[in-house]
Amino acid sequence: MNNRLTEFLLPDLGVRGAIIEYESGVDAMLGSRPYPADVRKLLAQTVAAMPLLAAHTKLEGRISLQFQHGDGAVQLLVAQVEGGLHGSGANAGLRVRGMAKARDDAHGDFATLLHGGRLGLLLEPERGGQDYQAIVAIEGRHLADALEFYFTQSEQLPTLLRLAYDGTHIRGLMLQRLPLGEKNSSEDHWQHVSVLFDTLKEAELAQTPALTLLRRLFHEDDVRVFDPLPVHLNCRCSRDGIGAMLRSLGEAEIEAHLQEHGKFDVTCEFCGREYSFTAHDARELFAPANSQPSNETRH
Repeated sequence: MNNRLTEFLLPDLGVRGAIIEYESGVDAMLGSRPYPADVRKLLAQTVAAMPLLAAHTKLEGRISLQFQHGDGAVQLLVAQVEGGLHGSGANAGLRVRGMAKARDDAHGDFATLLHGGRLGLLLEPERGGQDYQAIVAIEGRHLADALEFYFTQSEQLPTLLRLAYDGTHIRGLMLQRLPLGEKNSSEDHWQHVSVLFDTLKEAELAQTPALTLLRRLFHEDDVRVFDPLPVHLNCRCSRDGIGAMLRSLGEAEIEAHLQEHGKFDVTCEFCGREYSFTAHDARELFAPANSQPSNETRH
């Protein structure tokens, strides 16, 4: 399990937590586009945050974090996590992807890159329930600062976050105080945990395996670690999915495009992978043998 989300509990302190580790798929996701270094780091931190948001919400469905309408160097930043914490078999684990659009000369910290824009959080349950939307303020120098502010202000849930990327590994750590009144949850215990957390540097988080890190941070405290959950860092695009999208445009529109351009070239907005459909390929999408709807139309 190269990429994993590990949840844990500090029962004597009334604190729960989760840590995400990405060991594979990093180059495929971040290397698909020539991101400037600071944008690459911001995107890495964003995909680190997504499984931690899933651990917090326990949502079975999709969570999206999207930035837009800013006047900084980043015009668009999107990351999504899908799946759930309780799946099994082929449905086990979480699927994460992310992308950004920015100027070639983009540089600076979180607040600089996303200046003047809005960071929206969207939760979409898989079965039933209503979608939930919230706005995350562009606060602090790091995405972790903004998410901490969101948890404190919107959910009254004291939270500590650290997100790290060292060029190879993507890691993230989240700690949350259990509601006051639950066993062992107190301001004193939270202050103790906060002091320990402040000793953790980004480089140490990026380079240290989860269990080793938890032992270092909480060597004097009881830590209950749960079984890790697989996390897949990749885009879910496919040729079949792109074909289903083209088919949804209708045969008349497809034919009109072919008359003008002779083929279809489609680039996935997330991973940058290119898909080419010749005129024959495109027309075959409407042949009877291919008329069954695909289950990948949600691209």
